[in-house]
Amino acid sequence: MSSEADADAGEGTDGGYVHVPDEGDGSDAAGRTASESEPAADGFGRTGWVLTAVLFTCVLVIPGVIYAYPYVPGVFGFSFFSTYLALPLVPAVLLGLVAVWSMTAATRTE
Repeated sequence: MSSEADADAGEGTDGGYVHVPDEGDGSDAAGRTASESEPAADGFGRTGWVLTAVLFTCVLVIPGVIYAYPYVPGVFGFSFFSTYLALPLVPAVLLGLVAVWSMTAATRTE
């Protein structure tokens, strides 16, 4: 048996044709050129770390203060009701500001 006979035996609907792109055409395996391929990832970035810090503050720090030290805002002159209205407002404002900031930063780089 020859190698041609082996190739003919396993033919499918495409007739056994396999395209091998030229080395010099500059396209990747998906057929995209270098300008069409995805940009290289540069890591988490400043925006990612700011978002992580704000989420950490909003999920752990503010609720931790409310739970572990409920008397501390009273030392600064806040009443019980204003404390429990103002402290949950801090994460809402922080998350809103970070959302607007990250979207403006994302659209600025395009």
